[in-house]
Amino acid sequence: MNFSIATIITAVFLLPAVAFAQSSDTLTREQVRADLVQLERAGYNPLSNCTGDCPGSLRRAEAVIMREQAAARAAYGSGSSGTAQSGG
Repeated sequence: MNFSIATIITAVFLLPAVAFAQSSDTLTREQVRADLVQLERAGYNPLSNCTGDCPGSLRRAEAVIMREQAAARAAYGSGSSGTAQSGG
């Protein structure tokens, strides 16, 4: 009897955690393919034999992508720090 009560109490506490763990943000196939293409352009080859440093090559490609995204964010907008004057 104690085992079943303990099981029920455990289930009551774990059920919300399991429900929270499942994300509602699912990726579509197109998003996964786009991510893979982006990684391949950054130098990652998913079809390699991985005889060397497989996780390292993935991390290097992700680092390249992060640098490119940071550079694109930094280049967006006006980079001018001068003044403007209108009128006559």
